[in-house]
Amino acid sequence: IVIGAVINTWLGLAVFVVLTLIVLYVAFIRGRDEPPPRVASTLSHPDDECRILVIANETVAGDTLHEMIKRRSEGCRENVLVVAPSQPTPLQHLASDDNPARAEAQERLDASLAKLRDAGISARGEVGDADPVQSIEDALRTFGPDEVIISTHPEGRSHWLERGVVEAARERFAVPI
Repeated sequence: IVIGAVINTWLGLAVFVVLTLIVLYVAFIRGRDEPPPRVASTLSHPDDECRILVIANETVAGDTLHEMIKRRSEGCRENVLVVAPSQPTPLQHLASDDNPARAEAQERLDASLAKLRDAGISARGEVGDADPVQSIEDALRTFGPDEVIISTHPEGRSHWLERGVVEAARERFAVPI
């Protein structure tokens, strides 16, 4: 740019515009073509242990989910983390008052954990972020699962399926969903 401007002011301006367009292309247009990096867990655990992360909201205490957890943990020592994302109402979100939503999620979680323990499955739980995909990422960093089970209502009743939570998780995370 400086050399072009010394030769001719208009040449310096032209070099500046061309270089600016190249930088904008590389930064914005070309950068969009690359998929986001896939997040994987780097935590290690014993070979005979199956770590299963379960993300569930209203379906957390359902028999179908518990049967799937039993099937997925057959033949190994299971270690299950159940995360129930808090689901604040829009008004609670605006008021930054997520305590009622967290308390409701904790009640659902406690009922599910009791049912899993009664079935002989070693499980623990926590209330997660309102965004289920963020809840998965948080658990990946601290738990290191071998697979993730996302439990939702059937199509037509599931807000998570409508919002594309399962697809977003599959694109973003390198563990089986």
